[in-house]
Amino acid sequence: MGKPIFIDTDTASDDAVALMLAFRFRGPDVKALGVVAGNCPLEQATINALFIRELCGMDLPVHQGADRPLQRPLETAQFVHGEDGMGDVGLVPTQLADAPWAPSPGHAADALIALAESHEDGIELITLGPLTNIAIALGKAPWLAGRISRCFIMGGASDYYGNITPVSEYNIWADPEAAEAVFASGMPITMIGWDISRKYAVIDDQEAASLRQIGTPTAIVAVDCQATLRRFCQEVSRLAGFDLPDPIAVAVALDEQVVVESFDAAVFVSTEDRLTRGQTILDDRAMTDRPANVRVISKASRERFMAVLREGLA
Repeated sequence: MGKPIFIDTDTASDDAVALMLAFRFRGPDVKALGVVAGNCPLEQATINALFIRELCGMDLPVHQGADRPLQRPLETAQFVHGEDGMGDVGLVPTQLADAPWAPSPGHAADALIALAESHEDGIELITLGPLTNIAIALGKAPWLAGRISRCFIMGGASDYYGNITPVSEYNIWADPEAAEAVFASGMPITMIGWDISRKYAVIDDQEAASLRQIGTPTAIVAVDCQATLRRFCQEVSRLAGFDLPDPIAVAVALDEQVVVESFDAAVFVSTEDRLTRGQTILDDRAMTDRPANVRVISKASRERFMAVLREGLA
């Protein structure tokens, strides 16, 4: 067994597949999920997290966290993932009252703090959504950064090519103040930006059919829940299929062989309100006084990622 893992998610269709991979390969180490509003509102994201937990046969707490960014109104990505975040194909209910499951008591930020407090040797953190819960936890317990052995963030864009603005990736854009607080905290971060997903994790129709033919409940759901995302990626993002940002981020956390190239940098987040909102600004030349505590993944192995994905859904 490895170090305890806390996963924070705004559970929509790509998060769902990422959770499947984490549960498949590191299930005993995943101690809790935190849920944050982002891709969809908090209640729906919670329903989706609970659904995937049950689908994968896991027994772990799912804690609700922030229902909005630190300083801004919530702007979801339901136009990308569907109103229910899972492709609008009838996989999940849309109200907790209609779901056969319930979240665990306590705020996600407090659950993260409690897990870190009980493990002096440190824990691993994987974030798949806006960083609101993590920023709240750091505000309550600044020592938390020192208890994070490794933090994997799906967010940002190292090539400055965004998916919500010309230069910004959604998770960072949704709550840039929270993201700036996390990147400034000093914790050891690995950043897997949207550029990695766009270049190495696009699933075309033939590959999607092949994955679905694996025939497991997880494989079938993993493909079916991408219905809305597939249309968005083809019509708006101009990709030859749908991309899987969160799964390739989790694959990096699971398997170092997914990484081909990386570099260290200090990362700043623009909190301006115009075109640069949420832009990740990378300093890999020591031009600022912020430590280069972020390992930025710049190239990945598509072949290795696909192997992890197929094995994880089998």
